[in-house]
Amino acid sequence: MAGEVETISARGPMDVRRVMAALPHRYPMLLIDRVVSLVPNQSIHAIKAVSVNEPFFQGHFPTRPIMPGVLIVEAMAQAAGVLAVESMNLADSGKLVYFMSIDGAKFRSPVEPGCLLDLHVEVTQNRGAICKFAGKAMLGDKLAAEAQFVAMISDPPKD
Repeated sequence: MAGEVETISARGPMDVRRVMAALPHRYPMLLIDRVVSLVPNQSIHAIKAVSVNEPFFQGHFPTRPIMPGVLIVEAMAQAAGVLAVESMNLADSGKLVYFMSIDGAKFRSPVEPGCLLDLHVEVTQNRGAICKFAGKAMLGDKLAAEAQFVAMISDPPKD
């Protein structure tokens, strides 16, 4: 049905293996652990379990580890990428999602080791190969970060 939420129980688990089928990112840059729900062409709810073993915590900051804001935005962007790939059935197409701009990024609460980062991304405009998104990163009911971004779906560059 159009607009029906596709949850883990309705569609089978969208665990990290399915996320990796949708995204080209790999360790240490893969920042999505699983997808909780996805409404094609509308929204996605994804999870990032933040571990003290993340490599960025070695230098940001050794005495008080905090996830860098740019990586929180990257996690939201990756969730948007999964949404785009799944919505347009692009997993085996070879096409990539390239981010073109980020606007209005705001960081409200520090994300520390042990946190479960809930990533909520909505499509705000879709013009074929170019989409606009609004994302929020939540720590429970507390806003950690938010941003708007634009992405383009394209073929990878030729060698």
